[in-house]
Amino acid sequence: MSVTGKTASQLHEEWRKNPEYLREYEALEEEFSLAGALIEARSRAGLSQEELAKRMCTSQSAIARLEGGKQNVSLKLLRRYAQATKSRLKISLEPISTSTGGQG
Repeated sequence: MSVTGKTASQLHEEWRKNPEYLREYEALEEEFSLAGALIEARSRAGLSQEELAKRMCTSQSAIARLEGGKQNVSLKLLRRYAQATKSRLKISLEPISTSTGGQG
């Protein structure tokens, strides 16, 4: 619970009603999604950041930056992360839905 007595999920749902918040959140959605997928893969593999860093021949702080969205990510780095967590890397491009129903 937060200081307001609401959970982060409750606050997020409340704030999503604000168009400016929603625009900013959606602009970062891909980063949130990637960070969540990375953390989930590491957790599924039963690894700490330190253990994963050793498998990838890097530092724990580099893993923290990667999972925190604080660095640009290359395809090569994602492949190394996937291999170290015994995961399959899958990248997809999805159409953007438009309110007008037209092409865009």
